Amino acid sequence: MSNALRFHPLQPSTDEHPVTIWVNGQALPAQPGWSVAAALLSHGYTAFRHGAVDGRPKGPFCLMGACFECLVRIDGSPPLQACMTQVRAGMQIELPRDDRAQS
Repeated sequence: MSNALRFHPLQPSTDEHPVTIWVNGQALPAQPGWSVAAALLSHGYTAFRHGAVDGRPKGPFCLMGACFECLVRIDGSPPLQACMTQVRAGMQIELPRDDRAQS
C-alpha cells in the first residue's frame, strides 16, 4: 500500500490567496475558509495529539465536531477542535513533533 497523501481538495481554490499558518514553528500555506484539520491533513499531518490513557497518536476521525479526536493547541489556547476552527493568517498551531505522515 502506498504512503502517498490521499487528502486533497476536490476543487482547489483559485479565487483566494493562501494565508500562512505556523505549525511547530514551520510556515505553511493554507487556504482561507478551510478548517485547521483540512489544512494540516493537506500537508501530511495525520496525528494531532496523543491519547491520555495509552499515549497512542490520535487524529481527525469524524471531521464534523462530534468526536474530539482532532484537538490541537492554537496560539497557546487550551485544546481546540481543529475540524471546527477556520485557519487565519499567522495562527500558531502546536502538534506532537514526531507525528507527521511519511510520504
